Amino acid sequence: MRIKLGLIWRIIIAIGLAILLGWSLPLLHEGFAKGFGRTFATFNMIFGGFLNFVVPLIIVAFIAPGIAKLGKGSGKLLGLATAFAYISTIVAGVLAFFAATTILPNFIKTGQKQIEGTHPVLEPFFELELTPLMGVMTALLLAFILGIGMASINSKSMLAFFDEFNLLIEKVISYIIIPLLPIHIFGIFLNMTYTGEVAKVLSVFAMVFVMIIALHLIMLTLQYTVAGTLNGKNPLLLMKTMAPAYMTAIGTQSSAATIPVTLRQAKKTGASDKVTDFTIPLFATIHLSGSTITLVSCSIGVLLMNGMPIEFSSYFPFILMLGVTMIAAPGVPGGAVMAAVGLLGSMLHFDESMIALMIALYMAQDSFGTATNVTGDGALAMIVDRFTPKGKA
Repeated sequence: MRIKLGLIWRIIIAIGLAILLGWSLPLLHEGFAKGFGRTFATFNMIFGGFLNFVVPLIIVAFIAPGIAKLGKGSGKLLGLATAFAYISTIVAGVLAFFAATTILPNFIKTGQKQIEGTHPVLEPFFELELTPLMGVMTALLLAFILGIGMASINSKSMLAFFDEFNLLIEKVISYIIIPLLPIHIFGIFLNMTYTGEVAKVLSVFAMVFVMIIALHLIMLTLQYTVAGTLNGKNPLLLMKTMAPAYMTAIGTQSSAATIPVTLRQAKKTGASDKVTDFTIPLFATIHLSGSTITLVSCSIGVLLMNGMPIEFSSYFPFILMLGVTMIAAPGVPGGAVMAAVGLLGSMLHFDESMIALMIALYMAQDSFGTATNVTGDGALAMIVDRFTPKGKA
């Protein structure tokens, strides 16, 4: 019988093997050890370049048709749903920022990436530059122009093209990037173990994971307290009603795959069928408060590890852009962090190893972020329903 391992298990196995081999390399013949390590360093260099090349294409392929389809919505209902989804995502990011900057510095010793007396970083055999077709900000601007333009002229032919382009890029993510991620992360952790950084990294993993789960629960409580207060209902009972959606999302790691369950449970909260039928599929695409908490928390952990400055005034624009970029998150495990890679590099100045570490941190709890996203969709549907005039869309 063939056993199919999920992505998170493949990443966990890759990290475990990398740590074991990284500790063993210094005990082996020096030439073989360095050759083995540099082989994976070379792979990481090529894969990292390919990832940077694809990121602008991901942004255009997912945001442009997404905005075009939003434009076909029903007026006020669309505006309310989009506004509340964006506000929720930004609130989640701000909550995560202040929690992470308050809690994590107590556990992460900043600016000391490498332990004294360890081995130097393993370098690739050669350098290969894969220049992206455009920068991240250029891709975002182009996506907005194309998306708004297609919506305004109701272009069916251009939308059909971008729908197919969207499918093509999703295939690249599903069949190239995601399958190769464990190898990429293996190479990064092999290098970190060889240089003596891995013990610190693993301690960060544990602390960040616990904090993120707590923040997810706080965010859901906040969302359902607002929804319950506006509708005169008990927030805890509402969260209990939405629990099946939460559990389903943990298993599927996909907001889209959980839509049928989310829709069924959202209707049980008392929100009207008209509002839930429209908003729940929409929120599955544009509302990612759980994923935003994870991305912000993990990125701050990585910034602290590298001794980089963290100020709210300079970090807040990243949160604002993250709320927009989440529209580009493909409906595959790890889709949100793939969509955010460009911003991590352009706005937070992450290098290749920092992005790989960020991906590993994110993937460790991707299912919990997705579960928070879809469960929060039920609260937002109730809030939108409260502000929607009855009998109108």
